[in-house]
Amino acid sequence: MPNRVRTAVFPVAGLGTRFLPATKAMPKEMLTVVDRPLIQYAVDEAREAGIEHFVFVTGRNKGVIEDHFDRQYELEHTLEIRGKTEALSELQQDLPSAGQTSFTRQQEPLGLGHAVWCARELVGDQPFALLLPDMVFKGVPGVLRQMMDAYETSGGNVIAVEEVPMEDVSSYGVVARGAGPDEGFRITGMVEKPKREDAPSNLIISGRYILQPQIFSLIADQERGAGGEIQLTDAMQTLMTQQHFSGVKYKGQSFDCGSKLGFLTANVVFALDRPDLSEAFRKQIRHLI
Repeated sequence: MPNRVRTAVFPVAGLGTRFLPATKAMPKEMLTVVDRPLIQYAVDEAREAGIEHFVFVTGRNKGVIEDHFDRQYELEHTLEIRGKTEALSELQQDLPSAGQTSFTRQQEPLGLGHAVWCARELVGDQPFALLLPDMVFKGVPGVLRQMMDAYETSGGNVIAVEEVPMEDVSSYGVVARGAGPDEGFRITGMVEKPKREDAPSNLIISGRYILQPQIFSLIADQERGAGGEIQLTDAMQTLMTQQHFSGVKYKGQSFDCGSKLGFLTANVVFALDRPDLSEAFRKQIRHLI
């Protein structure tokens, strides 16, 4: 039986330059899909999967993320005296318990691998989940829960993947598929942003991982890669020579909210799924079109 995954890491130190000027003073992770911040969707997904400890790797001007996961006594008191019990209950349900959140700084923008390495002391010598908040998923159960099911069977390391057209593979990390079902097949290789003719498949890495703690020492010894950054993919490629990697072709829909098109699409899809908004929103869309 593999060690249980209790901790999740959320890299939230990025500058969000693709959303300037909106992100000049506000972290991109606090941009909202309908009325919930991007980071809240990732935390909700992790909680559904049984995660107990939430580690945020932040940077300068990201204090509002820490505030978001803290109590706001004045706001709660105002909602209570105004009888807005539904809003108050939702705020309280979203709040992690005392001691469940930890925050550490990535002091230099040295890439995803470095951001993960910054969480090493908080994660310790245990497997952990890694969730990139830019990626928002719509699926039941959530993507990380689907990955946990595979992990409980195979152990090792698990990566969520999805299919894209072959002409798009050069924009992503791509895995080579070995034997096994969609719910947990063996990954035999991976390559970052390959040319179409060099891609081992059309299965791309989708921003959700379960990793063993040995990844930290590999990152520490790793030279800088593309863009002068420490790449997580490089460390995973080395770890793959030592440990088992599984891929989960998850059931659901993904939205890359690091892009404006993905962000706008997510807002439309999630709004259409809301009972309190869908009918009126559909009318507005029809009117606009």
